[in-house]
Amino acid sequence: MGEVVAALDAGTNTLRLLVVEQDADGRLVELDRQLRFVGLGQGVDATRRFSDEAVQRAWAAVDEYVPVLRRLGARRARFVATSASRDASNRDEFFDGVARRLGVVPELISGDEEAALSFTGALAGARIDGEPVLVMDSGGGSTELVRGSASGVIDGAESLDVGSRRIRERYLLSDPPEPGQIAEARAEVGRLLDGLGVDLGGITTFVGVAGTVTTMAALNLGLTSYDRSLVHGSSMSVDEVVALAERLLAMSVDEVIALGPVQPERAKVLCAGALVVAEVVERVGVELQASESDILDGIALSMLRDGKGQVLPG
Repeated sequence: MGEVVAALDAGTNTLRLLVVEQDADGRLVELDRQLRFVGLGQGVDATRRFSDEAVQRAWAAVDEYVPVLRRLGARRARFVATSASRDASNRDEFFDGVARRLGVVPELISGDEEAALSFTGALAGARIDGEPVLVMDSGGGSTELVRGSASGVIDGAESLDVGSRRIRERYLLSDPPEPGQIAEARAEVGRLLDGLGVDLGGITTFVGVAGTVTTMAALNLGLTSYDRSLVHGSSMSVDEVVALAERLLAMSVDEVIALGPVQPERAKVLCAGALVVAEVVERVGVELQASESDILDGIALSMLRDGKGQVLPG
């Protein structure tokens, strides 16, 4: 087996870890994959700053991950920060704390690079039914849409400043959301999609990654507890996605939690993420495949294939 590397993704809602090595055929072998809901982007859309509480939660997650890296023998790591960090004026304070704990300096990546990493990661584990391929990464602060070939060549990519936490905090303020709030949120998502520079027509393989899509897939399967092996590769029709989004928008957070497979922190923003996903799916017009392979896998591959990342302290 090859070198052990660690990919870390600081998103708007979660801070996640993937530790992998490559086998003799170049495939990723997963050694550990973990997730913490830290809510790093909570309030950032309004204040343009990380709250002290959110930073402390994120640092605590890093503290929990460091022993995992040591136990598994990771030699290099890449800590990637995305939408919330792009918006936060005090991100350097957060980054400095991560560097002290992890021994690796976080990277603030652009929306374009986020899209490319998501595309690469999705292709690593998705079922390719034909070309062109469209990958949607529906996050807390942004949504990446990437069109390309099964071989990984990207034809078009765009990162939209719309995601589950951003839409929830900006528009869907009631619990459950009121009809007028939902209409405003839909209008904003529609406006951004109207100006999209990526062609959504003629898609043959449509893959969705990240927590909103995978959680919707679990609900669509009728799961009462989350099962990653069942979610990965499952598909939802356009009608199923739209109906599920409508159902979630009519529910309170407590009612969503009671469904079973939705973690409490995810439940707070899931209706907003589902609204975004449904708006995109209606425009694409083909079934959506849920993939558990995502930006984390793309980050890991960037280290193993392209030499990215930093050496962890001994």
